[in-house]
Amino acid sequence: MKKFLITVLIIVLIATPLWAETLDSGPQDSVQQLLGEIRQIKPESSADNRKHSQSALSLLNVTEISKKALGKYWSKRSDTEQEKFQTLLGELFVHVAFPSSAKFFAELDLVYGKTKKKKTVVVVPLTVVHEKEGEVGIDFHLIQTGDKWQVVDVILDGVSMRNNLRSQFYKVIKKKDFNELIRKMDKKLISAKS
Repeated sequence: MKKFLITVLIIVLIATPLWAETLDSGPQDSVQQLLGEIRQIKPESSADNRKHSQSALSLLNVTEISKKALGKYWSKRSDTEQEKFQTLLGELFVHVAFPSSAKFFAELDLVYGKTKKKKTVVVVPLTVVHEKEGEVGIDFHLIQTGDKWQVVDVILDGVSMRNNLRSQFYKVIKKKDFNELIRKMDKKLISAKS
């Protein structure tokens, strides 16, 4: 009987973290998990970095971010072009945005505000105190996809990541074309990986 109780206790102790990871109780939990994964990314390239980056990427809705960032140009693209764009954007998050964010969030205190619902999105407000930047307000906009909450935009001191991307993408497309945008994204990704 004693051996059976010890076995049950061990199973419960081992399984509890697995249950905790799969139970996503809300949008703030997703933001905390996203920032937790990003904070684990180190300057040197490693298998751990890839694991943390992929986990962080799963907490972003790259399809929705892609649609909004390309705006009016999204529907003009073929399925293959849309897929290529989404893949590139995801890889740029992994190799450019996440490592930069890891440096920014490295040792910051994170203070979460009250989560608010705005039409179809939920906003998780966060305040961080940065040594050089001072107090910075960040709003994470999330939507529910199936049973998980995913980030679709980040507003940093009033500036939307998605709108910022859109204005950069529009400039390239208007000046040249969509293929030039893909070429520039590819070039940036190759540079970040080297």
